[in-house]
Amino acid sequence: METYNQRALSTIHAPRRRDNLKDTALGMVSTLSFPAIVGTADMMLKSAGVHLVGYEKIGSGHCTAIVRGGIADVRLAVEAGVQTAEQFGQLVSSLVIPRPYPNLDIVLPINRLTQMMNDGNYSRLSNQAIGLVETRGFPAMVGACDAMLKSAEVHLASYEKIGAGLCTAIIRGTVANVAVAVEAGMFEAERIGELNAVMVIPRPLDELEQTLPVASCWVEEREPLNIPLNIKDKIVDAEAVELPDLAQLPVRVKEEVIIDE
Repeated sequence: METYNQRALSTIHAPRRRDNLKDTALGMVSTLSFPAIVGTADMMLKSAGVHLVGYEKIGSGHCTAIVRGGIADVRLAVEAGVQTAEQFGQLVSSLVIPRPYPNLDIVLPINRLTQMMNDGNYSRLSNQAIGLVETRGFPAMVGACDAMLKSAEVHLASYEKIGAGLCTAIIRGTVANVAVAVEAGMFEAERIGELNAVMVIPRPLDELEQTLPVASCWVEEREPLNIPLNIKDKIVDAEAVELPDLAQLPVRVKEEVIIDE
């Protein structure tokens, strides 16, 4: 019975999801670096009214940012993303598909809106600047993390691996502290091994934050707000009172006496 109900609900909601995506377009920009794809995604979100679906990492450093939205907005976002990736020297390819066939949405990860802060959880590092330092080799990334934490008031949020020996440290803090920390991490990474890419995002949007990894130590569960109540009087349920039928009430006629003079 439970399986039947789940199928019935899926049948009801499937046409609704297809209708919501009927006139949307799909946009993708691919780079060879995780900091570059995060910066590219940030520019795509800020340049047009699109939604960031997430990232697809296929190994060897290849990362793809996926956005959905109106056809015109997606074209503008992909154009801005391509220009940003070219400035970093990390552009691989880009694509815009107006009204993709529904079969693509079912099979490929191009429609899953990432929700990192689900189940009422939130990150203590939200609404802070983001710094990313990517190295080739794990020791270089660990050394860069140590240098960044010792050089400025920042917090290590998490790290990301995308293959080909590339590791990215993600830090959070104020814009000034993140800038100082990233510079210190760059020098330390070059001293130990190979520095591949860096990125500083001063004001990240909420959708960008939801797609970035966050260590479990920074995620907290929202607690319900307890309001103290001091009720002295006992609350008594009100009783319904039946009103009389107005049609059955006697009508009083006011008599007027006319006196002839």
